[in-house]
Parts: sequence; C-alpha cells; structure tokens
Amino acid sequence: MAEAREIAGTAASPGVGLGPVHRAADVTAEVFALSDTVATERDKLRQAVATAVVELRALADRSDEESAGILDFQIEMLLDPALVEMAEDRIVAGDGAALAWVGALDDYIAGIEEAPDEQLRARAVDIVDIRNRVVSALTGLPLEDFAPGSVFVGKDLEPSLFLAHDWTAGGGIVLFEGSVSSHVAMLARGRSVPMVVATGRFEVADGARVLVDANNGRVVVAPDHSHVREAKPTKAEARPIAARRAGGVVETADGVAIRLSAIINDPLELKAIDPASFAGIGLMRTEFLVASSADAVDEQRHYDIYRHALEWAGDAPAIVRMLDLGGDKTLPGLGARKSESFMGLRGIRLLLARPELARAQVRALLRAAMHGNLGVLLPMVAVPDELDAMRTYFEEERAVLLRRGVEARMPEIGMMVEVPAAALMLERFSHSAFFSFGTNDLAQYLMAAARDDQSVAALYDAATPAVLRVIAQGVRLAEAMKKPIGICGEMASDPRHTPALMAAGLRHFSVAPNRVTGIRSTIGGLCADGQAAAEMR
Repeated sequence: MAEAREIAGTAASPGVGLGPVHRAADVTAEVFALSDTVATERDKLRQAVATAVVELRALADRSDEESAGILDFQIEMLLDPALVEMAEDRIVAGDGAALAWVGALDDYIAGIEEAPDEQLRARAVDIVDIRNRVVSALTGLPLEDFAPGSVFVGKDLEPSLFLAHDWTAGGGIVLFEGSVSSHVAMLARGRSVPMVVATGRFEVADGARVLVDANNGRVVVAPDHSHVREAKPTKAEARPIAARRAGGVVETADGVAIRLSAIINDPLELKAIDPASFAGIGLMRTEFLVASSADAVDEQRHYDIYRHALEWAGDAPAIVRMLDLGGDKTLPGLGARKSESFMGLRGIRLLLARPELARAQVRALLRAAMHGNLGVLLPMVAVPDELDAMRTYFEEERAVLLRRGVEARMPEIGMMVEVPAAALMLERFSHSAFFSFGTNDLAQYLMAAARDDQSVAALYDAATPAVLRVIAQGVRLAEAMKKPIGICGEMASDPRHTPALMAAGLRHFSVAPNRVTGIRSTIGGLCADGQAAAEMR
C-alpha cells in the first residue's frame, strides 16, 4: 500500500471529495507549416472561431443563468476582432492557422498571468478555454473530458470543461495554480464541488486515489481511513456581537459608527453576498467586467450590470468606478503599451483620450442611475480639469438621452485619491462629490516603486507610513470641505492596517467580501482613534 502524502493548498470551494485522479492533458496545436495560402488559413481560423461560438452558445442555452453569464464572457472574447487579427498577423508571417492562434493567445494569456491583480490573473483560464476550443475546431482533436467521480488534477480547469462534466457522481478539483476568484471557483461553490487551488506542481499517477479536503485546504494522495475521518466540516468561529451589526455599520468599542461597503470585481459575486452585511457597494471595478474592446463600448451590457448591482444594493449606495484601463489592465487595442506601465495613458486620461469609450459607459451609468443610489468614481484623477471634463460628458450625454425620451439621472461623481499631487492638494477638487483613497496606486507613486515589479516589492511595502500620513491630511481636507471620504484600496481589507486607518480619521471602508469578517471583528475591539479597547480601560 502506497504511503499517504499530504499537500497544502488553498480552499476555493468547501467540501470533501474522494476519487481516482484524472491528470489534465496539455493541449497544444499541431505544429503546421503554412500548408495553404494565407487567405485559406485565414478562412480556416475564422470558421473555427465561428464553430467555437456556436458550441459555447449551445452550452450556455442548457446552463443556468450564472453559468451562461460566464460562457457569454467567452463568446464576447471570441467575437472581439482584435484576437483574430493578432493570429492573422502570424498567418501572414508564415504560421498555419492552428499554430498562429495558439501563439497569439499564449502571448495574451502570458500578459494576463503577469498582472499583479488576482482578479485579472484569474481570468487567464477563460482565455485558455477559448484557445483550446478553437484548436479543437481547427484540428479535429476532441476537447478533454474525464470519468464521473474523478478528481481533476492540473494547472487550471477551464469553465466550459467544468460545465460539460457530470459532477453528480462526486469527485473534486485540485489545481497547481488557480485562484479563489476564478470563474471555475465560483461555479464550484455554486455546485458544491470540493476545490483546492495553489498546491504547486506535484507528481501523482493517473488513477491514484486522492482525498480533496477543501474544508481544511489540503490534498492527500493515497489517503487512509484516518485521513478521511479527519476531513470534517469546520465549525464557524464565534465572533463578537459588535462585529455582526446589520446593514454594514459596525460600532467601535466607544460607540462610533464605521461603514463597511463591498468591493465587487464580478457581478456574479453578488449572488453569494447578503446585502444586509454591507452598507452597499463601495467600489465596483468595471475594467474586470469587460473582456474585449467590443465589450468596453457595449452600452447595454454596462447598463444591465449596473442596474443589477443597484437592485442588489437597494437603498444603499452603489459606487461604480469608470474603466480604469492602462498600466497592468489592458485590452487588445486599448490602454497603454506595457513599456508605459503605470505612468502613461491610463484611467481618466485614457477615457478622455478615447471619448467613444467614455461616453458609452457614461450613457449606461446615466440610465442605470434611475434604479438606485448610484455614485460614480473617476480613476487616476490628477488635475481638476479632468474631473470637470468628465462631468461635461455626463451633462452632454444626459441631454442627448432626454431629447430621445430616455430616462436618465445625474449620479454623484467622485474621484479616486491615488495620485500624490491630487492627494496633497485635495482642496482643489471641490467639484468632486466624494473621495475614495486607492492605496494600491498611491503607495507605488509615493515610493516610485511599481507594484508589479518584484525587484522593488520591499520598497512598495515600505510606503505604508507615507500613505498613512497622506490619508490623514486628506481626511482633514475633505472634512473641511464637508465631503465624504473613504478608502477602497488593499489596505482597507487588511486588519493589520485597520487601527492606523481609523487613527487617520477614516470612517468608511470598502472591503473584499471574503475579508469583511476579520475587519468587523477588528473594528469591534477598537476605539475610534484606533487604540485597542482593552488599553483604554
């Protein structure tokens, strides 16, 4: 009998699964030289893409609403002409259609996988999925499936493969990489399929017996009975009463109210979040809602997403940030070149440079504002003229909509505080309805250390004291202008920073839903000045 081997990972979907291993196959295109004319190879590629779209639509038609939304994301990617054009450039250079497609998509995937933001990295597997489906159409090679009751083990699992598989017989998922934020993780949680990610690569034979203990974030190869008995659901940890206030308002130990709003990266997340746990949405990142340049200017798609978010929030505010593209978040045909990094055409600069991009989103926001308490955040504002120019877009587009008989309402327009020049001179931005600190960018600009460059990661981390000083000054300036101010950066979701942020005067935190329990608990044990309640007795 083989000796049991335990591997640590991260739980992405709770539960326990036991079954034989299915090792994922590496899907690659057959390496063809150009066997036909350029025109013929182009036609092959376009026909394969069309076939993939038909297959995905058929799969979406027999899927639930949440799953269909993920497949629609992939369909929109395939319909984006920029992807096909990247492959056609390679065909002109001499590659066959399959090799050209794989080469173009692999370059795109590599760029996404290098992004510092986990939410963006998690979307790489969606591109792998459409790559493989088009390769299958080009080569005739069938898409991978595996026996019911098996445990899938591989680098990552494509959403369409998950949806096509029969999970009723049990099994589970173990990914060497993967993410708790990926579409597959969301699907697994919705179907109670045990899933552990980020195990790192390990060797295991096809067919070997594996235990997926996703309650405790571990995988056991060749488990014995004791391992199976240990894999029990964990009991919920008790939390202080003060940390469970309804409506997203938590009181400090000395009775000061702190608002907690949700950060939303994907509208599918809303299904799993109780609105009563939050004071609305403090930040909806719209750049992660679009997969292509066609998506970015799809007014109806934007409107549908924002209306859904507003209906979820009810009477509470829902704050939507306009597209923050550029830097580490690019789409084919949009955003700065990588060499321009975070200092070039990004955020509001890109929106003002590409008015067709901004105006489509503005119209959707104006229409959606009829359905709730909408606020709009402008990203990367550095000078008051940028704020005023975007407000003009809103006023102009509202006038056009009203002339057409379309209901539209002006939302409150606020700004991200992430550029040091703006943060230090906040009083210049009196036309902003509210402010929200974006500490991720603020830290990198204060320390001149890119957050996506590991060679200067220590400098980026060392920026915290400077960030806190700027926040404290900004809070004072906002209070003098009688303007609401909060925080929605990474620091807001880290309980280690909560005392210092409260001491700086912040009373509104926008946090990641999976981090809110820890933030609530921390706040409940603090006084408003950030000191521990026990120290004040």
